[in-house]
Amino acid sequence: MKTYLKSTELLDFNNLTIQELINKRNWCQLAEEEKIAAVYNFVRNEIKFGYNSGDDIPASEVLRDGYGQCNTKSILLMALLRGVGIPCRIHGFFIDKKMQKGALTGVTYLFAPEKIVHAWTEVYYNNQWVALEGVIIDDQYLKQVRNKLNRFNNGYIGYGISVEDKEKISLCWKGKSTYIQSFSIIEDLGLFNSPDDFFIKYNNTNNRVKRILFNILRKRINKKLDLIREDR
Repeated sequence: MKTYLKSTELLDFNNLTIQELINKRNWCQLAEEEKIAAVYNFVRNEIKFGYNSGDDIPASEVLRDGYGQCNTKSILLMALLRGVGIPCRIHGFFIDKKMQKGALTGVTYLFAPEKIVHAWTEVYYNNQWVALEGVIIDDQYLKQVRNKLNRFNNGYIGYGISVEDKEKISLCWKGKSTYIQSFSIIEDLGLFNSPDDFFIKYNNTNNRVKRILFNILRKRINKKLDLIREDR
């Protein structure tokens, strides 16, 4: 299990800001199940769903941004879990970009790859690996978009969500896997010990031109997502 507890360039849980957060929340004093729940709930609801400068940024940068998507939230979640002694790994996929429509619009959606690199964190709990994909979407955002999801392939997609039944979305961690985008998975890319290994091989933002364009547009996208959250 030591492999799944190591710090890496992206999982920089020895960073002062991350250590201060862990100590302030007293996460290390909790029992194993409570540790996982506390870290998961923090990343899910206190780090809003939004778009960072790239997929392969350190956990400390995701924390500083205060928002993230599937890949960057996975990096932060893994760093915090390993920082409190919980083994975890990353599972990679290709996912259909249609599920991003509504969150991404216009030129941004047009330039997004048809198959988006997607990842979730798996935590070792009760002698088995448990998927924590539900960490991606915060409650306030989900509340506003649940009824805007489009029917597609016997499920519901849109706004960064892809589920079989929109009425049965349950993102609270209770010891079992949580899912929020898995209904649109196209291809399983396998398991990796660290996000560093995964994003060297698969990356949505490794095209320099697309990365520059996306960074011009992403602040506008994040403002739009905040407006969705604030909608009354």
